[in-house]
Amino acid sequence: MKNLIDGKWVESSNGKTLNDINPSTGEVFDTFPASTKDDVDRAMDAAYTTFEKWNDLGSKERGRIIRRAGDLIQASRKELEDLLVKECGKIRPQAIDETDGVLDQIYYYSNFERKLTGDVVEGDTSMRKIFQYKVPHGVVLALTPWNFPAAMVARKLAPALMTGNSVVMKPSSDTPVIAEWLVKKFQQAGVPDGVLNMLTGKGSEIGDYMVAHKKVSLITMTGSTEVGQRIMEKASANMSKLILELGGKAPFIVWNDADIEKALTTLVWAKFWNAGQSCIAAERVYLHEDIAKKFMEKFTTITKNFRVGDPESAQMGPLINSSAVKNMEQVVNAAKENGMEIIAGGNVPKLSGKFSKGFFYSPTLIGDADQKSSVFQDEIFGPVIGVKNVNDWDETIKLANDSRFGLASYLFTEDNKRIFQAAEAVRFGELYVNMPGPESSQGYHTGFRLTGQAGEGSKYGIEDYLKLKNLYVDYSREKLKLSSVPGF
Repeated sequence: MKNLIDGKWVESSNGKTLNDINPSTGEVFDTFPASTKDDVDRAMDAAYTTFEKWNDLGSKERGRIIRRAGDLIQASRKELEDLLVKECGKIRPQAIDETDGVLDQIYYYSNFERKLTGDVVEGDTSMRKIFQYKVPHGVVLALTPWNFPAAMVARKLAPALMTGNSVVMKPSSDTPVIAEWLVKKFQQAGVPDGVLNMLTGKGSEIGDYMVAHKKVSLITMTGSTEVGQRIMEKASANMSKLILELGGKAPFIVWNDADIEKALTTLVWAKFWNAGQSCIAAERVYLHEDIAKKFMEKFTTITKNFRVGDPESAQMGPLINSSAVKNMEQVVNAAKENGMEIIAGGNVPKLSGKFSKGFFYSPTLIGDADQKSSVFQDEIFGPVIGVKNVNDWDETIKLANDSRFGLASYLFTEDNKRIFQAAEAVRFGELYVNMPGPESSQGYHTGFRLTGQAGEGSKYGIEDYLKLKNLYVDYSREKLKLSSVPGF
């Protein structure tokens, strides 16, 4: 694969490449350019130069082009599904779901072509008006993750382009081919040369240079809190607008009046969906002691019998790389050292054939987890989950809020009073009540604390890609007199 700079697919300026690994087998899937600072400059120049013409094209035409990209993706969606399975390790049903999500995002944002409105406010007199209207920021730097590599590309490109911004995108080095495939669809749909550019490479080599680049006006990134904090630091040089969706540590509360089967089914999804590699994954479970035994018996059986392996037939595929497997091992070993019980899993499964060298880890259930331990405090981002019994409502809410992160949360209860109490008291950007996720295109995906800034999705998300500009107009026939100016 190659970089896209000013409408041309090119190698990196130094000709160097990096390996893209299939996580299911550990084998090289493809190679991609190891971009340089010179590549960054050329991509930024292209985006900066073409921004005004793209904005001048108008939202109606931009919407048509973005919908065309959606149509092209739909026409060859099986190719994208295959890439999600092979490059990312998605199980087939989840690859299909993510492709549906890509299309939903693109079509949703493309329909904002005539919905980006402003206000007209009366000034100090009726013959003075303040026109408040929205304009694009300019060059958007889009940094996309590996866990939902297609959906996140669509979620960032569609609103950025729809609002008249130009884009330089850098996908994760674990999933660059998926990003390339999608970018080509936008290019084929009619996005002009230079408006959309894509660079691949190591964040450690070009990341700081990209986020501090003087031609960047807005940075949108989905990733870890640590990387987000570094971006904030480096982006301060230009005071770039930031849209950051960072870490999560979702509490999953099951009260004694809950529909147990619904809660159980949702927890299986919320923890083991995408092998637990999701920012809205259930990371810690609070079970009311009245139903804990019954719930745990069923959840333990499911966890122990979960099929892990070939993404084409298993219930859960691999983690993204070997480092992710090592992280799971460290979490589980620390739990053992602190006296917590490993009820299920806690090991690398033994697989045969080509999957024996893949990056797999067994679904793992840790009982009697300590609230202050890493199991309940640090983002795990894998198929490991801790459980704690509770019985006091107010204390449970305090435990749920006891986190550095604040993205998603879950509650299962049939008590409407508790539902609305939780809606006010739980300090997370999303609360899923008696239902699974993920977030909808029309919902605003945002969080509290170290989860980041701004958000994505809904009319509020698309407005984050715009600036509010004010035009003051006096259309009275009054003549201004120098004596009316204070001090004269």
